[in-house]
Amino acid sequence: MSRSQLNRGPRLSSAGDDTGCTILHVDMDAFYAAVELLSRPHLRGQPVIVGGSGNRGVVLSATYEARELGVHSAMPMARARRLVPTAVVIAPDHRHYARASEGIMEVFRSITDLVEPLALDEAFLDVSGAQRRLGTPRAIAELIRARIHDEQGLVASVGVAGTKFVAKLASAQSKPDGLLVVPTHEVIAFLHPLPVGALWGVGQRTEEQLHRLGLRTVGDLASTPPSTLQRALGVAAGRQLHELAWGRDPRVVQRDEPERSIGAEETFPVDVDDIDVVSAEVLRLSDRVAARMRAAGVVGRTVVLKVRFADFTTLTRSRTLPEPVDVGQEIYRTASDLLAALGLQRARIRLVGVRMENLREAEGAPHQLSLGERERGWRDAEQAVDQAGRRYGRDAIRPARLVVRRPWEDT
Repeated sequence: MSRSQLNRGPRLSSAGDDTGCTILHVDMDAFYAAVELLSRPHLRGQPVIVGGSGNRGVVLSATYEARELGVHSAMPMARARRLVPTAVVIAPDHRHYARASEGIMEVFRSITDLVEPLALDEAFLDVSGAQRRLGTPRAIAELIRARIHDEQGLVASVGVAGTKFVAKLASAQSKPDGLLVVPTHEVIAFLHPLPVGALWGVGQRTEEQLHRLGLRTVGDLASTPPSTLQRALGVAAGRQLHELAWGRDPRVVQRDEPERSIGAEETFPVDVDDIDVVSAEVLRLSDRVAARMRAAGVVGRTVVLKVRFADFTTLTRSRTLPEPVDVGQEIYRTASDLLAALGLQRARIRLVGVRMENLREAEGAPHQLSLGERERGWRDAEQAVDQAGRRYGRDAIRPARLVVRRPWEDT
């Protein structure tokens, strides 16, 4: 469902009655593109696209100038370039986005400890306990928007409602750079004109099924007997959509939990059948994952290798280490063993990924006491690389094996 389709619903005023509307959904506007523009202010007002530039690259984010011309996230980059040949394309740098996200999340947690991040650039907040200190939900939403703009230089849109589902819809309708309150007594009037694709859990296939039933709007679905929906969509899905269509969403904001895994993956521009090239990419990804772990202050015990073949068949293999690590060479050593055990020979590979699971806080972890001399040496070296990367860029220092050009870069 496109943004324009979602915005066909009624436009409510941000000045509506916010009594009982203690759930906020805060969503950054064009987050990845906006972060890139912080260091490129001369590009403001121009169509800018963030994403991979290769044949298989996809759009990660785009400024609203590019969106107005038809570009959207997850679109193949080749198509986006055809739509907007004059757009400036920027390769993503996830370290920048992680740092900006940390600042945003700090703002949220200074408001309430009930913060549920959905991604780097969006979260639910329950502000019921902050009202005596900071004012009404609307006033808190305005405060959050102002602080993010002042402290991060970024723009957030906020939906304010009594449930998570309605708050998320409200933030979408308030974009860009807006705030929308959906009073509890106006929820039905807000929901029922919207297209069925606005409902949580309605993807393209479900939307097509609902259209075949003649259901185009949320109001159409709300007036349909639950038994009819359950026969068409299944008991659980039919019941859930009927409840949402009447604005009923019992889910509460779940407090932020420590990250359960940290990973990175690479889709090759062309299928690769050279195991040495794949192994070098596993080394690159292992270093990247380790750097992210050190930045997050965590260590992990379980190394997971992911390989996707040209026919999209995907294999994952994992190994749990005796002690937690955050050293790229240690992660690579295990991931490389997992890769060798697959016996791929000349298999054509489309994607490879490395992920660390079974994470815990680095402070006080057993490995701090039991690292051998070799591991300590590698960790010290990688921490020095971290410092150089923060100052001169991520690729300022790399293993010699990764300095050579990759096959698809030879053209």
